[in-house]
Amino acid sequence: MPRRDPGPSVKDDELYEKLRDEGNSKEKSARIANAAAARGRDAVGSQGGKSGSYDDWTVADLRRRAAELGIEGRSGMRKAGLIDALRSH
Repeated sequence: MPRRDPGPSVKDDELYEKLRDEGNSKEKSARIANAAAARGRDAVGSQGGKSGSYDDWTVADLRRRAAELGIEGRSGMRKAGLIDALRSH
């Protein structure tokens, strides 16, 4: 696959490319790569798991989070659609 230029703001190009190849968005890949460069990959990898499952959230909470992330069409989505949109963001 051709190498993508992540731009000068990405601090860990190798990790960025790996994340993009796995299907992550540009924004998410850059955020993770920059956090890994700043704090180390082990620290970033052990950070997760603090939030509950989206399945346990109310629809209102899911819509609020979707609004924070700028997900379009959230007002017409049911719970499953909101969860899918949040997970794929």
